[in-house]
Amino acid sequence: MAGLAKARPAGGVAPERPPTARQLFGALPRRRPSGPPGTLLALRTPLPGRIRTLLVLASVAVPLLVWLVLGASGAVEPRFLPAPGAVWTAGVEMARSGELVTDAWATVRRILYGYGLGVAVAVPLGVAMGSFTAARSALEPVSGLLRYLPAAAFTPLLLIWLGIGESPKIALIFIGTVFFNMLMVADAVRQVPLELVNVSYTLGARRGEVLGKVILPYALPGIVDAVRVNFAAAWGLVVVAELVNSQEGLGKRILLAQRFTQTDKIFAILVVIGLIGVTADVALRITRDRIGRWVP
Repeated sequence: MAGLAKARPAGGVAPERPPTARQLFGALPRRRPSGPPGTLLALRTPLPGRIRTLLVLASVAVPLLVWLVLGASGAVEPRFLPAPGAVWTAGVEMARSGELVTDAWATVRRILYGYGLGVAVAVPLGVAMGSFTAARSALEPVSGLLRYLPAAAFTPLLLIWLGIGESPKIALIFIGTVFFNMLMVADAVRQVPLELVNVSYTLGARRGEVLGKVILPYALPGIVDAVRVNFAAAWGLVVVAELVNSQEGLGKRILLAQRFTQTDKIFAILVVIGLIGVTADVALRITRDRIGRWVP
């Protein structure tokens, strides 16, 4: 019947259908069913505790062994790659003099201020972006644009605006991390199943209750994970900030060691930065696992 016929666009030509996945990627060849792969190479399969421990230890032991071999064989000049023993000695000397502890605390303090301020701003805005379409429309374009601007390029402007004290260093860490945290927190909030929100409204929950008792608890592990991932960027930025007019800090100590070609001190400071970063990463992982036990 003419009244039930599907409407066609002008000209009587039906629109082309988008290509299917089979057309884009090709069909899988026909094979006999194969047995399950081994545990080590299985996709997204938990590993036994012993194998996982061995892999973790190997990831640290193998690079250290290569470093020991290169240092002992003399294949690379100590001026470019000092031996682990020389790095240990340099680190112990800096620790005994007190400069290592002083510089490490100065760097950690700047990160706590700059990154902490960035998290305090990014989490509420990210939750708003992930929960409300209006907030996402208003904030996502500008944050998506600003996150592509290299934070280090703001250093001259920050020195002009804020002077040469601690403020530009803290502001550099803030600028370099706040927009990434905003977008990653918003993505974590958007992972909350819409069914949970609809069921909450059906049971009589108000908007504030849904936000505080459904969305935030479900998204909290993802929010902590976003903070953990972006914490590494804060370390890279603080070293850059300390290269400019700093009296103390691990970045300043690296610059001084570079002037006198003291590569053993540079490596020792890098090891200290790595240890502090790994400690913070493990602490945030434990926090995420403890507060997110209810999330599937």
